[in-house]
Amino acid sequence: MSEERRNHERVLLPLEVRWEGQSGRHTARISDISLGGCFIESLGQVSDGERIRFQIQMPTGNWMPLSGLVVYSYPNIGFGVRFREVSEAERDLLAGVIEYGK
Repeated sequence: MSEERRNHERVLLPLEVRWEGQSGRHTARISDISLGGCFIESLGQVSDGERIRFQIQMPTGNWMPLSGLVVYSYPNIGFGVRFREVSEAERDLLAGVIEYGK
């Protein structure tokens, strides 16, 4: 995805993630994250436009549940997700994680 299409600063921050989509449940890793989305490195198959549910393991060890929309994918590499329906409290937690990763 081009930098022009992104509305939020991304930070490189490896985080564990558990996600569930049409292909089942998977364990993977997030390579970068922003207030608007993240990139999930995974061999699990997704389709552009697919809605997924996932949990990010925060630096504190707690898991934060989120949902998102797959905006692009690279088979056998991973996919970009745009967060959906993020509450103000979740946004604050994400902002803290992003600050931690800077």
